[in-house]
Amino acid sequence: MSRWRTRVEPSRVSIADQARAGGRALRARKLRSLLSAFGIAIGVATVVAVLGISRSSQADLLEQLDSLGTNLLEAKAGEGFGMGGDTAMPRTAATQARNIEPVEDVAQVTDLSAVPLRSSLADPYRTNGLSAKAATPGTLDTLAGEMATGRFLDAAVDDFPVVVLGSVAAERLGITSVGSGVSVWMDGRAWQVVGIMEPLPLSPDLDRAALVGYDAAEAYLDDELDPSLLYVRTVPDAVDAVSGVLAAQVNPEAPENVDVSRPSDVIAAKAAAEDAFTSLFLGLGAVALLVGAVGTANVMVMSVLERRREIGLRRALGATGRHIRTQFLVEAVLLSLAGGVLGVMAGAVVTFGYARWKAITFAMPPESVGYGLVAALLIGILAGVYPAARAARLSPTEALRAA
Repeated sequence: MSRWRTRVEPSRVSIADQARAGGRALRARKLRSLLSAFGIAIGVATVVAVLGISRSSQADLLEQLDSLGTNLLEAKAGEGFGMGGDTAMPRTAATQARNIEPVEDVAQVTDLSAVPLRSSLADPYRTNGLSAKAATPGTLDTLAGEMATGRFLDAAVDDFPVVVLGSVAAERLGITSVGSGVSVWMDGRAWQVVGIMEPLPLSPDLDRAALVGYDAAEAYLDDELDPSLLYVRTVPDAVDAVSGVLAAQVNPEAPENVDVSRPSDVIAAKAAAEDAFTSLFLGLGAVALLVGAVGTANVMVMSVLERRREIGLRRALGATGRHIRTQFLVEAVLLSLAGGVLGVMAGAVVTFGYARWKAITFAMPPESVGYGLVAALLIGILAGVYPAARAARLSPTEALRAA
């Protein structure tokens, strides 16, 4: 055995050197690199925007829940067994509900047969989906609602022919202000509009209604005024307990004719539904990422074919297969990360624009940025493995001869 051994010098080509070389190679093919990066950016932007929009929508719904509270119950007159129409609750229902110890507030609403019209000349059969209801003065506070303009019903106007319009009712009737000259027509009489409410998330039915006081309804309208609906605010920790006894309390003779629900459950269900839509659109984002990955792989394969002379020359000058493989893998990763960064920025801009358009809270989950960049990195690695391996397998003579 020979005493002399050949000493192999370790590679002096660092990852930084490979990254600089990869960057120069990508800049040399600007248009192709840009189009490939845009393909990845579209997929990443879709993922980031979907997560951001979903989180913003959920944040807005949860903010509504926090402000409106989850301690509101709705007791509604239901359909009795063997009866053709809706039943009514006893007139003592509101008083009975207040007798439940954890109950903090009760509001009462009764459906009326009158239909609000813009004027006496309006077609009475074109109701626009609107209705009239009698409501107690505390209804707005119980629902945690606000007035857009004017005032709500109170003791001072309760027995006068005045109405408060829900937000949808006001829009469909073309009424934007209140005052002595603004009125609607109901049951052969003009009713002065004294207020317009903001939308009520916990009671969308009232958004499409004209509300009058009980004294005015009794004096000017020919309707039975038994309560159709009760809104009951409870101590937050006692919601389930009150819900269990409310029907029997407000209608002891026929508790089965009272439907008890929690309006805030609708908002909570909307927040949960955001997750389902998020999963659907994330699937579309994954398809876009797959298209971007195919585009990146195609660019890298073409790059190997076009740069065989360069590969052969580098191999002839001492570059190993590992150097060539790393070079092309680094190029693929740089290309994908460039698209990932563009996609993250585009997704954030889309989310911000959506939040401003919908006037909701802008929320960008940090994980969406991480998911986008990690997805871009994985695409770069997966798309670059085959072209890098193909380039590394080229021998110097084969590469120079092919070129």
